[in-house]
Amino acid sequence: MKKILSIAFFFSLLLLMVACGEVESGVPEKRDSVVIAIASEPDTLDPTQGWGHGSSPIVQSTLVRYTSELTFENDLAVQYSLDPSGLLWHFHIRDDVYFTDGTPLRASDVAFTLEQAKTAQGAVDLSYMESAVALNDTELQVRLSQPCSIFLNTLASIGIVPEHAYDENYGRAPIGSGPYALLEWRPQEQLIFRANEDYYGGSPAIKQVTVVFMSEDAALAAVQAGLVDVAYSTASLGSTEIPGYRVEAIRSVDNRGFTMPLSPREGKETESGACIGNDVTCHRELRQAIAYGIDRQLLADVVLDGFARPAYSENDGMPWNNPECWIAHDPEYAKQLLAEGGWLDSDGDGILEKEGCPAEFSCLYPAGDSVRQALALAAAEQVLELGIKIKVEGCSWDEISQRMFSEAVMMGWGSASPNESYYLYRSEGAFLDDYYNPEGYADAQSDAYMEAALLARSPEEANVYWQKLQWDGSSGSSMRGECPWIWLVNLDHVTFVREGLSIGEQAIHPHGHGLPLIQNLQDWYWLE
Repeated sequence: MKKILSIAFFFSLLLLMVACGEVESGVPEKRDSVVIAIASEPDTLDPTQGWGHGSSPIVQSTLVRYTSELTFENDLAVQYSLDPSGLLWHFHIRDDVYFTDGTPLRASDVAFTLEQAKTAQGAVDLSYMESAVALNDTELQVRLSQPCSIFLNTLASIGIVPEHAYDENYGRAPIGSGPYALLEWRPQEQLIFRANEDYYGGSPAIKQVTVVFMSEDAALAAVQAGLVDVAYSTASLGSTEIPGYRVEAIRSVDNRGFTMPLSPREGKETESGACIGNDVTCHRELRQAIAYGIDRQLLADVVLDGFARPAYSENDGMPWNNPECWIAHDPEYAKQLLAEGGWLDSDGDGILEKEGCPAEFSCLYPAGDSVRQALALAAAEQVLELGIKIKVEGCSWDEISQRMFSEAVMMGWGSASPNESYYLYRSEGAFLDDYYNPEGYADAQSDAYMEAALLARSPEEANVYWQKLQWDGSSGSSMRGECPWIWLVNLDHVTFVREGLSIGEQAIHPHGHGLPLIQNLQDWYWLE
């Protein structure tokens, strides 16, 4: 859910802050607090419902957590082991951890959290977990129905909730054991966190954090007025020079690309009655020609002012990425593919045809998203030189949800877990109403690679199969293979930061312009 704070309201908020002595001449009076402007307000602070999914929750602790290199290190866990069957995990947890209400955190709270997350069936997928049982106050046993190589990725995102204080209101008034506690939540306006002075990892240097929800334009105005310390922005605004601030371009796998329906129009419909298939994009040689014909570096440099990098998959740079997915910008090869596939300009109008069908189709984007619009228009301009016409249309998500099975759609993904690839390409997910696989990718060999990856005993073993899913030397889900996606760029998360404030070492960000930034708040500090 995206909530926008108006500039008028924020300036009224400023008056209140000044009255309270929190702001003077645009610089915090005490160097132990920060004000952060982001665009997206969370729906909940309940980890079992998805809070912290894909990153680290700051109100709660996790069993393990990601490092900046996206490996794992212990958090609540002091050690863990997996039996040879790959089904039974044994965790030993710390005995010095307390929730912010003073209650000790026990293994029973961990077991309760995992069972609650499984029951919720929300953003956290624990369908493969049979049981989580506390053996005593510091030991936990988790039994799986099948080995799962992404189990640690899942645990790194599930904050532990207190069994004694969990109810239907927990998501708005959470109690946790993480580095910060929620002090106040004003819906559509702001969140205020305070440092947990009893945090087992040490008291954070930043004692109070105010997160305000603002559009990028409003956030820029707030930065120019010196009202916030950190603000997310966009590539189009990233070159703006503002005295007292620097721009940090944080790397991400927050990608943009468009889907390409794989089947022809044959009168088939989804369960909701949406049409399936496209008689142009169903031709692999045309999809691949577009992939080779687009200059991604030009898109990154010109459309996004250098605040992006070319994208060749959904997981560029991640440990499970296959570097062989990279393809060169080669318009001559693109033209060769089209000619060999029978696409010709028979009437001289500049648009190719095959068996009487012109190379024309629509690419949809969510209206109001200027980045997706600009990328779609620029890509369309490039492929027009190949004789392919793409009509770019801005639509509501409601309309996109009905047309995405028969039209190209400019989408965005990016995750700190390879599980995203599973949802993007699993055959059983084709044509579901969840945005993952509307193009209808279904391939038995890909399914076999994904099953092998999920059943692997270690992330390293699993990565071999995730890479084969993308390209095994002859086929795959990447643009070198079936090409169900035309990947374009990975966005940099453009962030204005007040001089003198360190925001720590940021791990590569997943999809989402806002919350990934604060996953390491306990590492932030003001320079002396």
